Amino acid sequence: MGENFNVTYITFGGYVEVEKYKYAYFMVIFITYIFIICSNLTIICLICIHQNLHEPLYIFIAALLVNSVLYSTVVYPKLLIDVLSEKQVISYSACLFQIFMFYVLVTSELLLLASMAYDRYVSICKPLQYSTIMRKTTVTVLLVLPWLIPVCTSLCAWILMVKQRLCKFTLPSIFCNNSIYKLYCVKSRAITICGIVVLINLTVCPVVFILFTYTRIFIIAYRSSPEVRKKAAQTCLPHLLVLVCFFFLLTYNVVMMEADVPKTVFLIMTLQLVLYHPLFNPIIYGLKMTEIYRHLKNLLCPPKLN
Repeated sequence: MGENFNVTYITFGGYVEVEKYKYAYFMVIFITYIFIICSNLTIICLICIHQNLHEPLYIFIAALLVNSVLYSTVVYPKLLIDVLSEKQVISYSACLFQIFMFYVLVTSELLLLASMAYDRYVSICKPLQYSTIMRKTTVTVLLVLPWLIPVCTSLCAWILMVKQRLCKFTLPSIFCNNSIYKLYCVKSRAITICGIVVLINLTVCPVVFILFTYTRIFIIAYRSSPEVRKKAAQTCLPHLLVLVCFFFLLTYNVVMMEADVPKTVFLIMTLQLVLYHPLFNPIIYGLKMTEIYRHLKNLLCPPKLN
């Protein structure tokens, strides 16, 4: 037993016939990662370059896309290395770091969506007070807190995980996530409680706040003029679409972690968690936000000079 405790490497057991399909895995993951980076950075650059996009709404979108780039970078480079390796392994310390960053960025996304919901609420429900409320200081705080709060809150669970001892060394996944709990010798009540607190504070509460805020927005917009209803639809629906897709995949993945499902099904669902929202975010905002779409169209299809 003593020798097992000295093992510092964890094997990823979530791959399906990786030796047979490793080049197919690599090309799909590589192309997806490049597209994610390029599409997100394109929208971020458009927002940085064009002065008329230097408004809180678009600044929050840029922050959300930066979060998507970081989120993908935590997972995809390691996947690319693993699929071409003879053994898919990771050191325990690196695994803990990946877990920490993964869940910090996941919860940051929800908190950034909550900041965007508050911005839209003020813009549509209190338009005359918008410039007073959404000052530069307020926007800065709403940008910093979605990254600062998850880091501080997740440290508690992470420190408890560092102290845990492993009795198993094969992780039933393709990257480090909460399935690592299955490897511990003893189930920790402290980690469970801490995880529940983090889940409620950084997942449930932001989602409830967002749904409440957008409900208020749509009630007020319904009672207002057609211009207000159009503004609410154009700026709020993309945010809600991103929230619903992301929360559905996150919830379904958590359920799948605890369920006894075929390995292939589990692999597909895990890939969807790291594929859809960083890939769809720039598409949704690039096509649905009128001002961003206009600049994107001019970039890809420059108007002809007479």
